[in-house]
Amino acid sequence: MDMSLTPEDEAFRQEVREFIADNLDSAPLQERLYSFYTEETIVKDWQSKLFKKGWIAPGWPVEYGGAGWTETQKHIFHEETALVDAPHLSAFGLSMVGPVIYTFGNDEQKAQHLPKILSGEMNWCQGYSEPGSGSDLASLKTAAVRDGEDYIVNGQKIWTSNAHFADWIFCLVRTNPDVKKQQGISFLLIDMKSPGIDVKPIVTIDNDHHLNEVFFSDVRVPAANRVGEENIGWTYAKFLLANERTGIAGVGSTKHWTNRLKVIAGMEPFGDGKKLGDDPAFQTKLADIKVKLSALEYTNLRTLAEVAAGRDPGPGSSMLKILGTEVAQAMQHLTMEAASYFGMPLIKHVPRSLSNIDQPIGPGYWSDAYSSMAIGRASSNYGGTNEVQRNVIAKAVLGL
Repeated sequence: MDMSLTPEDEAFRQEVREFIADNLDSAPLQERLYSFYTEETIVKDWQSKLFKKGWIAPGWPVEYGGAGWTETQKHIFHEETALVDAPHLSAFGLSMVGPVIYTFGNDEQKAQHLPKILSGEMNWCQGYSEPGSGSDLASLKTAAVRDGEDYIVNGQKIWTSNAHFADWIFCLVRTNPDVKKQQGISFLLIDMKSPGIDVKPIVTIDNDHHLNEVFFSDVRVPAANRVGEENIGWTYAKFLLANERTGIAGVGSTKHWTNRLKVIAGMEPFGDGKKLGDDPAFQTKLADIKVKLSALEYTNLRTLAEVAAGRDPGPGSSMLKILGTEVAQAMQHLTMEAASYFGMPLIKHVPRSLSNIDQPIGPGYWSDAYSSMAIGRASSNYGGTNEVQRNVIAKAVLGL
């Protein structure tokens, strides 16, 4: 694989850096680092600037608002924004349901939803998992029964991120219970203001609320809100999940945080006048992460090359999901070791070594990052558990 960049790519990287310098206000960015979660106003401001620049949806086709970039340019953009801790935009609209709508939706659905997804005017959440239907998603039971020009939806979704402030939810529902389970599912777009929808919070162990249960009680949904054909929703669901897993590697973010970890290790005392970074055991752990991260980056680039050639990455994207989450979790764990007791959430001051890293870091940030960055430990579960992804690889890639 030729990893060298063309002069045009290098010029594009410089353009991205200049845009970031001119448009990402450092003051609120630094303020944001005193808490793991980015304030909504900062996210909206960043999305607005990207939207005006035409850079809000690099992966979309140009005719629907995409930037018209090559796969290499997309990689450069994601890497550069990760290196400066740019606010994370919600993937539910831009990376998940948006591509489903412009690929399988009708003209009315495209006109209604795509412009608002791009501008940030419309927030989405994902209605996939159910109690008892997580890893085996095709066993879902939320039912949609046709009643004239509508569907009547009854059932429950769970672990629904950001449902409490979403405007719409894209849902997998069962429209035919009498066939093979994958063949009786449809893909519905549902207005969260519809009568009969009840959202209940799930507060996680870090006392944060971003997960929810969503209950549907005789919710009337226009049949016009169904994407594609009835009972073919499993096809659209797999398309969406492949996109989600392809973008889940997080190479840029993990590279940035690994570099920051090296800085901490070079500043934290270890004993006998040495620093933590001089400890052979720590060096071995860090080297292991860096080797795996390098393998992840090359795997990610191979996948991008497949996409650039017009080929579906297919089950190969499962490898990105597994390795990406495991490398990120290893980095988070080692960072907590390096921060030691300064990573405790109740600490009331910031040590010199942690406060002097390129941007200030607030009390408890590391413990917050450990539990929450990339949704921390849960990252190996969402998007399809890593155990399930190994089964996918065994069957679809290795032919076992």
